[in-house]
Amino acid sequence: MIDVLIDALVREFTTDMAPSLLLGAVSGRVVGAGGSPVEIESLVNVLVDKKVTAVRSSVRKALTLWDAESVAGWVSATLPNSPERRELIYSRLGIPAAAYAALTESYPLVGMPTVIAAQQPWEPWYTPERRTAQGFYWRAYQGVLARKGWSQETIDSLHVGTTEVVRRLADPTRPEPYQSKGLVVGYVQSGKTANFTGVVAKAIDAGYRLIIVLTGTIELLRTQTQRRLDMELIGMQNIDEAEYENDEDWLDGKFLRHIIDPNHSNDAPAIRRLTGVVDDYKALAKGIGTLHYEFVDHSLPLIDSANLYPSNVRVAVVKKNSTVLKKLVADMRKIPTPHDQIPALIIDDEADQASVNTENPKKFAAGKVERTAINQQISNLLELLRRSQYVGYTATPFANVFVDPDDSENIFPTDFIVSLPRPDNYMGGADFHDREGDLGYGVEKTPANSNERAFVRDLRPQCDDDRDAERLGALDAYVLSGAVKLFRMSCGDAGDFRHHTMLVHESVKQAEHSALADEFTALWKSAGYSSAAGLDRLKALWENDFKPVSAARADPASSNPASFDKLVEYIGQACDKIGEGLRPVIVVNGDADKDYLQEPLNFQEHRVWKILVGGTKLSRGFTVEGLTTTYYTRRTAQADTLMQMGRWFGFRPGYRDLVRLYIGREVPGPAGKEFDLYRAFEAIVEDEEDFRDELDRFKGMNEAGEPMVIPRDIPPMVFQRLPWLKPTAANKMYNAKMTYRSVGGQSFSFTMQGPRNDGSNNVKHFDLARPILDQLGDEGEFFFKDKDGESRSFTACYGIVSAGEIFEAVDQFVWDSNWDFAPHREAFERAMDDGLLDDFAVLLPIPKTRAKVSIGGYPTALPIVNRKRQEAQYRTGFTGTAVRERDAIEHIAGHPEKDVGGPLARKLRKPTRGGMILLFASDPPSKRHIKDVAKGAVDARDVATLFTYALPYAACPSPRIGFTAQKSGAGAIVDAQ
Repeated sequence: MIDVLIDALVREFTTDMAPSLLLGAVSGRVVGAGGSPVEIESLVNVLVDKKVTAVRSSVRKALTLWDAESVAGWVSATLPNSPERRELIYSRLGIPAAAYAALTESYPLVGMPTVIAAQQPWEPWYTPERRTAQGFYWRAYQGVLARKGWSQETIDSLHVGTTEVVRRLADPTRPEPYQSKGLVVGYVQSGKTANFTGVVAKAIDAGYRLIIVLTGTIELLRTQTQRRLDMELIGMQNIDEAEYENDEDWLDGKFLRHIIDPNHSNDAPAIRRLTGVVDDYKALAKGIGTLHYEFVDHSLPLIDSANLYPSNVRVAVVKKNSTVLKKLVADMRKIPTPHDQIPALIIDDEADQASVNTENPKKFAAGKVERTAINQQISNLLELLRRSQYVGYTATPFANVFVDPDDSENIFPTDFIVSLPRPDNYMGGADFHDREGDLGYGVEKTPANSNERAFVRDLRPQCDDDRDAERLGALDAYVLSGAVKLFRMSCGDAGDFRHHTMLVHESVKQAEHSALADEFTALWKSAGYSSAAGLDRLKALWENDFKPVSAARADPASSNPASFDKLVEYIGQACDKIGEGLRPVIVVNGDADKDYLQEPLNFQEHRVWKILVGGTKLSRGFTVEGLTTTYYTRRTAQADTLMQMGRWFGFRPGYRDLVRLYIGREVPGPAGKEFDLYRAFEAIVEDEEDFRDELDRFKGMNEAGEPMVIPRDIPPMVFQRLPWLKPTAANKMYNAKMTYRSVGGQSFSFTMQGPRNDGSNNVKHFDLARPILDQLGDEGEFFFKDKDGESRSFTACYGIVSAGEIFEAVDQFVWDSNWDFAPHREAFERAMDDGLLDDFAVLLPIPKTRAKVSIGGYPTALPIVNRKRQEAQYRTGFTGTAVRERDAIEHIAGHPEKDVGGPLARKLRKPTRGGMILLFASDPPSKRHIKDVAKGAVDARDVATLFTYALPYAACPSPRIGFTAQKSGAGAIVDAQ
């Protein structure tokens, strides 16, 4: 009878409808099968039983969707993904309150996309009922993902993320056309294509009948996108089989075959492809009838449901080329159906590339906007198709958020910005850097505790011989990792080992690629991988590099050879695969393939084990399958361009531990300067994560039920601390300035100090801290939660200091020229003026392993810590201040979710008290830390004063941010609280 109970539970949780009482329905089925009535306690026991996987999968899916639901009437006033929402769900299911905690422990809340959205001029339309009634293509796409091995949790997360986008589009059946514009921000190589494929599937189901997907500027990316949509969404019945007659996946039946043929059924619309895997959009001429929409009732408009749902869908996958787009626009003008009756969705992949208008507005004639060629054609589409929706996708959004939002035909995301959560198992920028800052005094970096030590290898050539040796080292890593992949395949390991590639990126100039390819070909021939010397090199690389890294970083299920000898046979096999064909190197750039003696690069049609040499073609949107080894020395002056070159980001199933990044640390630049590309990437990673954190802090609604910020408010939240590396090349920045920023109970680290120079600012800052130090007369123990959730303690000197004294000190600090303290000052002053901030509990943590020293003649010895100052040419300021100790001051400041600081923090807590961490960091002129610490005294010029504070939670329980215009009449949003 337990099987009947399990089946009954699965049925109740397999639904998109509202949660409803469980007991009656489940017990009824059990009794109907001849069993006894079931008690609610028995149901709860089954729900939390980890062994009943079928139930757990269904419950997890249902809870994920119910947690995220935004428009259904049953959600009442509860916010998505909140504890209150989960309690409402339990209540509707009839779960007793005593079981809530156990259920939430078994099914914790999962991350959702961060959404910044303007209020929409319509009632919610994308309801669960509508999603269920029209879901043919979405259900088919879910099936494709499941067959590809996606976990149910990942598919559910995609379901939630795509619903967040589609519900912010206008209802395609809406009587009056409305053009919604949005931006979806993902991570480089993180699965954005899967998200927009899901959005397209749901949009087709909802009634959108023209889909235009704008890819990058190269045919390679357009072809890759077309094939993926064909394979995973459009389906075999909608495709001419001659187009894929040589494709291995088509021949093996891996393309989607719909359960019914949409061309011969009224249950789903057929798809008419306007582009193919080989052909970009071409003028239709006599074939213009392809764009004539089908009508059941000509007396009704196309958007009437009687006509809309039976009508077929047109899909075009078009690269961003002005000539191609002109043809598309010209044919769109010839459609006989009124254009404002055609529900269209424009997906702009890599939306920050080529789409943005970069014409200088200072040169515009009065009342006229001049546009770049591609932006003009996109503008023409938006102007022509008034019922079209525009959704841009990018990992580097800065160019898009700096677009003028008042330009009605431009692509500023006026209606929404969706920031996707970091996917599980994704290997991104943060995985190659150590974001938590220093490990602690005297702690050595190892492959286990340091991402840099595990995956990054420095390139610092001083001569040609050094360069050749470094290249050989990278090539050795490529061969050895290929051998390990083959070994794991032989052991039956799960993973994606079909492709194995190495990327060489030194220059954007096509003329240099051929010579570089020849150099790597010659290096391959001379490497001697079958010789004793070559095998000795690989053995040393295994023992000193791959073996310890894999021991620390490999998936527990991955197989590793017991000794190097076990790899030898696979080294030969790897070399055979890499060397087969014309040569081991493929040049990937704007030149035609026929210009090189090489195999064509086609990840879809056949296995690729090659070294790829290229530039722009390999740095925008294009997925380099199987990428394991990267040799990178190209510098650029734009942050978004540099981040997009990070092709080493992505999913590496079964071989994450084998990934290596060989990156230039002393790359020549203008005026004889040298640039550290690794530090440049680190700076961008920090800046982008800061930007995402700001979006997350200010998402949602305020007490008045209005958005805390809307997309227009986003540009001032972009902070760039890399003086030579600008956020984007766009000539136009939005004319807004942040004036106020406050988040009660949450700490903010003020690390944005300018370059050290002669140390005079350090002296000034220390002098400002002296009156505060004079009041830290007590010592006690505070607690924090580490990254594993364990409670740990630290000792600190502490004292209570008036808010006025703190304000007087911090207001005189000198900051980096690219950062503005003013929004924080305004929030600080407002809290004091409103009687919500009286004083601060100031904590000075005491390191356990370092002796105190005298700083600048201060009478009491003080603790000093190592905090890395970012080199001025890469990123000003310091690494994070008091990352671990923040819990204690947030507890003191009254954050309701941070009751973890221990008894002393609880004692110090009061509604009008903030919390502050004060640190003194070693900051000598050289990169080395202070040598005089052992002598017991240091110069104040060599010590940076750092602080983190949290305003009282009661001063601003809901985050607030305010803006003003930089110049009169610019139309910026003011005080978006």
